[in-house]
Amino acid sequence: MIYGNLEYLKNFKGLEDKVKKALEFSKEKDLVNYAPGSYEIDGDDLFVNIVEYDTKEVSERFWEAHRDYIDVHVIFTGNEKIDYNFIKDLNFKEYVKKDDFVSLEGEAKQSLILSTDDFAVLYPEDAHMTALKVNESEKVKKAIFKVKL
Repeated sequence: MIYGNLEYLKNFKGLEDKVKKALEFSKEKDLVNYAPGSYEIDGDDLFVNIVEYDTKEVSERFWEAHRDYIDVHVIFTGNEKIDYNFIKDLNFKEYVKKDDFVSLEGEAKQSLILSTDDFAVLYPEDAHMTALKVNESEKVKKAIFKVKL
């Protein structure tokens, strides 16, 4: 996992080209004003899902990971906590190939709070539980870029 803020993107020299392209796209486009939905950038190799939701309790959320894509989460509005653990430290439930969705169970190793312009790059070994409330439930709008491996 890589954590940062778009303001300091120029300092992240070692990012994969497609990950950097996703983050630069986020800086250049007015994504906060995009309607929720999926938007193609480079076919199946790179696309973005714009989502809005209210953050929730851990008991209302689930663990996930992906095999074919890197997730790049960028927050536009609100604050969100993401719980994190390596997939090797969680219990595997199932993999849904068509959705590239690995379902897992277990406990968090650490948590990360994302605010405006913060980003998290999550690789296939990085299980994550998103949309968690920080102190109280709040509306979050963010981009989830899907970067094909």
